[in-house]
This record gives sequence, structure tokens and C-alpha cells, in this order.
Amino acid sequence: MINSKSILSICLGLAIGFSCSQKEVGAIESELEREIADQLAPSKPTISSSEIPLLEKRLISQGLVNVEEVVPDIRVELKYSTEDNFFGKDVYGELIHAYLQPVVADSLKSAQEMLQNEFPDYTLLIYDGARPLSVQQILWDNLEKPDSLKPLYVADPKVGSLHNFGVAVDLTIFNNATSEPLDMGTGYDFFGYQAYPDREEQMLNEGKLTSDQIANRDLLRKVMTSNGFTGIGSEWWHFNAYSRKQAGELFKIIE
Repeated sequence: MINSKSILSICLGLAIGFSCSQKEVGAIESELEREIADQLAPSKPTISSSEIPLLEKRLISQGLVNVEEVVPDIRVELKYSTEDNFFGKDVYGELIHAYLQPVVADSLKSAQEMLQNEFPDYTLLIYDGARPLSVQQILWDNLEKPDSLKPLYVADPKVGSLHNFGVAVDLTIFNNATSEPLDMGTGYDFFGYQAYPDREEQMLNEGKLTSDQIANRDLLRKVMTSNGFTGIGSEWWHFNAYSRKQAGELFKIIE
């Protein structure tokens, strides 16, 4: 390796009418120092296929894509890979990446770009994406509601959720400046009228939501619906890229 001192010696030793100024020598040294630092810096660890969680391999094998590879600056915190969900159990295990159908990930990228064009400090934060049918069964079985009310919160595995087709996403908006999600009035997986977009005016009048919280939800809805997603009446965080009929025609259910 040629270091800066060697270059300096060459410059000083040239006897054919050329010379290096002190400024040029300093520039050469600075550039070489950067190159040497890059060479010495530890490289990012690579993950072999054997280290990829089994569930993630299953998602990849069924044609789904890692959203972070399509939208590099998006944030992901899979709630079902933690105990911070409605039944307090980790059902995804080692899975930490959100997966979606490729076309849905592209739409989400457009939503992210729209959000950041207006609010550079904001980013979308994904709580859930594609969900295997086996996990859907776990959620259904553990929801402590009468069977007649369960479909308001969790799709019956016999029918399948749009999450099970990889065309639905649960998410919020994260403020990088404050390192916190925006205040949406409730947390994720909150079962009650305060989480219902259809009840926001009522909740505002009853003092259970504030106008700022609703404005934050409106911003999330705007960037999502402007890019092909639709919301639902009972969860402010849930958005679908296709109807149930369309999903069944275009995609296979995720096993």
C-alpha cells in the first residue's frame, strides 16, 4: 500500500520541473487517510441463508419481499415478534422484518416518499405486514371476545385476513426528531371506540380523543389512501391494498 508519506516523497523527488504545493500535499494526505480508514473499518456482517429464521424463509419462498429492501428508510417494529400485542405473546419468534407482496411494497414506498416530502423528519413505522395463516389461527384462538364479535378485530382463519395474502399493513408515523411515534390517541391493538376511525367525532366530543390526535391520524390516512390503500372502520393503524375479492384472485394465501 502506498501511504501519504510515500506520495510526499515522490512529489519532493520529482526533478522534471513539476512540484506539489503544500495544499496539494495536504489534499493527497487527506484523501489517503480516508481510503485507509475505509479499508480498516469493519465491514457489515452478512447473514447466510442458514441464519435466516424459518418463518422468514417461508415468506420469501412464497414471493414476498422484505419491505426494508424496497423502502430503506422505513422503520419496522413487528408487534407479534414481541409481547406488546393484545394477547401478550410472541408468535413470530425471530422474525424482525416486515414482508409484503412486491406491488404492495412499491405502493408503500410511494406513501413514504409523500410523507417525507411534506415532513422530512417523519417516517412510516410498520407494526405488521404479511401474516401466515397459522399465526392467524393463533390470534383468533387467543382473542377474548365472543365469536360473533371476533371478526371486528381478527379475521376468521377459515376465511383468511388480507394480512394472510400479504396485501395489508398495520402502521403508524414515527417522528425521527423526537424518537417517538406520533400520538394517535391509542396504542396498537387497542380494542375500543377510541381506535375506531368511524367514531372519531364522537370520541372528540366526549373528550376521549384530541383534535391533534385526529390530525395525526388524518395525516396517516392521507399518505396511505393517496397511494392506493384503504382503511377500515375499527382500527386506525390498518390499511389494505386490495379488497378481499381482488386478493383472492391475484394472490395465494400465505401458509
